[in-house]
Amino acid sequence: MIKSTSLTWDLEPIFSGGSTSAELQTFVEQLRTELNQLETDIQTHGTPASPEEAGDWTASYLKLQRAASKLEEARSFVNAVISADVNDEYAKQWQASLKQTSTKISALITTMEAQILQMDDRTWQAVLEHPDTAGLTFPLEEQRTKAKEKMDAEAEQLASSLAQDGYAGWSEMYNTLVGRMKIPWNGENLSVGQAQNQMETSDRTVRENMHKAWEEAWDEQGSVFAETLNHLAGFRLNLYEKRGWTNVLKEPLMINRMEEKTLDAMWEAIEELKPKLLPFMDEKARLIGVDALAWHDVHAPLGEIEQIVPFDEAAEAITAQFREVSPKLADFTKHAFENHWIEAEDRPGKRPGGFCTRFPETGETRIFMTYGGTPSNVQTLAHELGHAYHQEAMQGVSYFSTRYAMNVAETASTFAEQIVAESAVNEAENEAEKLALLNTKISRGLAFFMNLHARFLFEKRFYEQRKNGWLTADQLNHLMQEAQEEAYCGQLASYSPTFWSSKLHFHMTGVPFYNFPYTFGYLFSLGIYQRAKEEGPAFEDQYIALLRDTASMPVEELAWKHLHADITKKEFWKEAAAPLLEDVEQFLQLSQKQ
Repeated sequence: MIKSTSLTWDLEPIFSGGSTSAELQTFVEQLRTELNQLETDIQTHGTPASPEEAGDWTASYLKLQRAASKLEEARSFVNAVISADVNDEYAKQWQASLKQTSTKISALITTMEAQILQMDDRTWQAVLEHPDTAGLTFPLEEQRTKAKEKMDAEAEQLASSLAQDGYAGWSEMYNTLVGRMKIPWNGENLSVGQAQNQMETSDRTVRENMHKAWEEAWDEQGSVFAETLNHLAGFRLNLYEKRGWTNVLKEPLMINRMEEKTLDAMWEAIEELKPKLLPFMDEKARLIGVDALAWHDVHAPLGEIEQIVPFDEAAEAITAQFREVSPKLADFTKHAFENHWIEAEDRPGKRPGGFCTRFPETGETRIFMTYGGTPSNVQTLAHELGHAYHQEAMQGVSYFSTRYAMNVAETASTFAEQIVAESAVNEAENEAEKLALLNTKISRGLAFFMNLHARFLFEKRFYEQRKNGWLTADQLNHLMQEAQEEAYCGQLASYSPTFWSSKLHFHMTGVPFYNFPYTFGYLFSLGIYQRAKEEGPAFEDQYIALLRDTASMPVEELAWKHLHADITKKEFWKEAAAPLLEDVEQFLQLSQKQ
């Protein structure tokens, strides 16, 4: 039994006082003092010329690691505050202020990367074998490899400095504009997050009308968001050109520590499996009384089975469902609820979407979402708790070895989501409820197979066309609908041409192509979940070991080490998708009785 829950999070243990926190001020001032001293140390010691000089360089590297951890602590806090209240002007000031600190750390990283390239092999080996760098071999080797792919240190530092107010600035402008958007609805003006929840109702008329209002609102702002997207892409492409990169997938694949043949194998498998999902779409259309699903129907609940689940009930259910598969995950989840780590209140002024953020210095995480009690909200809550548990599993690992990529980050979240979805289906009280829950579960899979594929197709084509010049809002709308029609095999009666503007992920600067890693994580987690069911409780520690390794090797090596699987072959991905196809078969059998 969970002692207490809250719809608002408690950030006081991180820094007391919100955006006017004196603790935050002292923390950041101390960090800046440490960075000034570190800059002096790096300049004084220079590049080690022999193994005997490796110690001073190693000490500076470890200080840089701690500084990066502290910066994330401060930035995570400020991002949390501004997400909960997009109108917090003090938080915006902090956001701008921390850019300068971020720029300094980026410059020091670039300097040390240049020194890494200048070291001879004997000195470099001495760094790798130094007792204080135990557990840091992979990130060090990775930095050396990446440094070879970049411009010289001075040019990289300049690019990083200019990016703070240019590249990152456009992303922040997008967030500000979205936070201020209002969508007219029944005499009210809803925030984007509130409007989004309206489209998850079982009432098709409500969904249809909200979808229309949604598209009109985003279309009205199309020229503004076309500007933010074009500038973001333009910056990236110019940087890629200076680095000599011609493949727009080079950076996202590098970030995700993934080979292109793995990505190709995954999409190839999905293309072959998509036809097996079409009967579900046709049957769902029949059940809701239409000839073909519209965009707003794809993830809609079925019939009158939709239930509004109070937050405290969702907390109890998720914790109990986790316990069936992973007691340690359940214990962690209970702790997160009882200590109020989740911001879930449905209110205006919040940014849309959901996320999990970590505080590496405090050793805690926080979850952000807008909870309306829908089945989809419950799934999102489980998803973000999975992210939080991944962070928990990394406790004790060196900071630079905890920076796992998005594709494996989505593994833990989707694993947690799968537990809740399957438990809900198994615990259904009747066939009608089971059908409704299967619909929710399959619709999630459909998103990874089709919605995410549409995002990938759009972004890849957009970047190729952006090389030749600016794209207007109308051109982006056309490109988006074209990608959706292809990804959904032409099965929908209507689409969402403004999706490129309403989806935050296209406007984020941290990870380009913020799409295919979701599908990777979904299918990879299905494979892990099947292994967990086969091996029972004994698999829990193996799962934790896999999570702890997620930032210490390429994903191909990770899969081979922990699953003995070759993910460069489409067979792995097709086998991983088996549970989804089984759900479709079960859905079709039950639906014939309706």
